[in-house]
Amino acid sequence: MEDHNAGRIAPSQGLRLLAIHAHPDDESSKGSATMAAYVAAGARVMVASCTGGERGDILNAAVGELAHAHRDLAGVRRREMAEAAEVLGIEHRWIGFVDSGLPEGDPLPDLPFGAFALQPLETAAAPLIKLIREFKPHVVIAYDENGGYPHPDHIQAHKVAVHAFEEAGKAASSPELGEAWETSKLYYDRAFAPERFRTLHYAMLEAGIDSPYAERIAEWEKHPDQQMFGWVSPHKTTTQIHSADFFKHRDAALLAHRTQIDPQGFFFAVPEAIYERAWPWEDFTLVKSAVPTELPENDLFAGLR
Repeated sequence: MEDHNAGRIAPSQGLRLLAIHAHPDDESSKGSATMAAYVAAGARVMVASCTGGERGDILNAAVGELAHAHRDLAGVRRREMAEAAEVLGIEHRWIGFVDSGLPEGDPLPDLPFGAFALQPLETAAAPLIKLIREFKPHVVIAYDENGGYPHPDHIQAHKVAVHAFEEAGKAASSPELGEAWETSKLYYDRAFAPERFRTLHYAMLEAGIDSPYAERIAEWEKHPDQQMFGWVSPHKTTTQIHSADFFKHRDAALLAHRTQIDPQGFFFAVPEAIYERAWPWEDFTLVKSAVPTELPENDLFAGLR
């Protein structure tokens, strides 16, 4: 897609965006610069975290000995989320389910009792239906069918987000959860768009910088009929939001999740200058729209202004 949105986002007062995520830190690694850009443009932006991330691992070696995190990871992650929300300027809501953890082994172990991924769809979606009816978003952002990546909570988050998006607009559906609200547009996040990683890879090589994606790109180019990431749903990008001015917000929000994000790790492998020059967007797929719009888009609120 061409750089069809080189300017700033249009004034967005009165518009509302809801992004539905599985765990705290997901909001910062997926679409956070876009959210910060819309906040700056005057929109209200809310993140719903389906779980508290209670069963996450401590992934940053620098805090691996932090006693507080080992004693009360859930509490630490709540503080991290509050810091990230402040950086991005977003509103935030805990949905209240318990992290399922990422099962490992062969065969995979059963998920723990009470985990978010084990909840019946109607039970898990009910708080989101209520939230949609209260917040009245014009746009909802969710994960694709594989959850963006195949963590059981991400897959469940996709299911409940789509279900809530649809059911919240039906007056006969769960009237006890509030007055019906029909959200106009549903998007899937494409943070793992393969074309983005390929472009960044070659931009780094051109700049004389080692690319962290070299092995993966080489394998993909040997087998171009296969996905670079085997678990990424093959949706096409329909919408790119020029958000380079807010990559600093994205990085600061990521660093707020200090138990989860290694400052020397994957998310910081590409210099900001390379991002700004080669891929100054964040990518989304328009899945459903109740308003007319033309693709490709450069605005999540296209058709609503």
